Amino acid sequence: MDNITEDNFENTAIIVSDGCCVQLGNLQVLDDVTFSINKGKKVAVVGPNGGGKSTLFNAIAGLIPIVDGSLKIKGMSPEDARGTISYVPQKDLINKNFPLSVKQVVEMGLIDRKSLNLFSRKKINIKIKQALENVGLQDKIDENINNLSGGQFQRVLIARGLAQNADILLLDEAFSAVDVGAQEDIMNLISDINLDGKTILIATHDLNNLEEKFDEILCLNRHCCAYGDPSKVLTKEVIEEMYGSHNEMFKYHTTESHSKNND
Repeated sequence: MDNITEDNFENTAIIVSDGCCVQLGNLQVLDDVTFSINKGKKVAVVGPNGGGKSTLFNAIAGLIPIVDGSLKIKGMSPEDARGTISYVPQKDLINKNFPLSVKQVVEMGLIDRKSLNLFSRKKINIKIKQALENVGLQDKIDENINNLSGGQFQRVLIARGLAQNADILLLDEAFSAVDVGAQEDIMNLISDINLDGKTILIATHDLNNLEEKFDEILCLNRHCCAYGDPSKVLTKEVIEEMYGSHNEMFKYHTTESHSKNND
């Protein structure tokens, strides 16, 4: 019986992109992006700067519209699925000139919880403490964020996402601006979170040892160059398609290349 449950868990598609297109101004940033990610997977999203990684995360999070194709999160539109997604963007909007504590930053993840009665405040404090325990920073709860290292601050942002109890965690360049040791700590943390059944997507520039760190890899250069087991899909041809001259074919591409899909 346990095996059946595990198999069903592994084969449940949670993010399905079918010909997804996103246009920003006159630029076609994502073109005909197609993939399907099953629940509980740990996925690396790789590709060049300008290849659409952050745009894809913004589309999944329901922050920007798609202009063609479809994108479904647990069978819903990204807008309707927002409560199931936690997004840690590459450039966080937190103003570090303002004296914020670790607790206050994590609480930002609970900003949609509107009840202000005492019982709710207790529940919020419990969620904050649990999230910080999960990232190993419970002793820093009252610390000013300016006193944290880059790796510690990144873990605070992850804790903010965990406080939302989301099924899907999007981490855009989680390893940027931190040293190698902190990268390893964050990767171990992400693996532990993943074991809790969460689906985790991480945009990264690092192509080293992906098969050891991730279940699957999504290779993106404005379209999906490849998706699947890192040891199988990250071929020389795919790397050339991502980082070579392939992007020239998109230079003057617009949505007029597609027939409109109103579904």
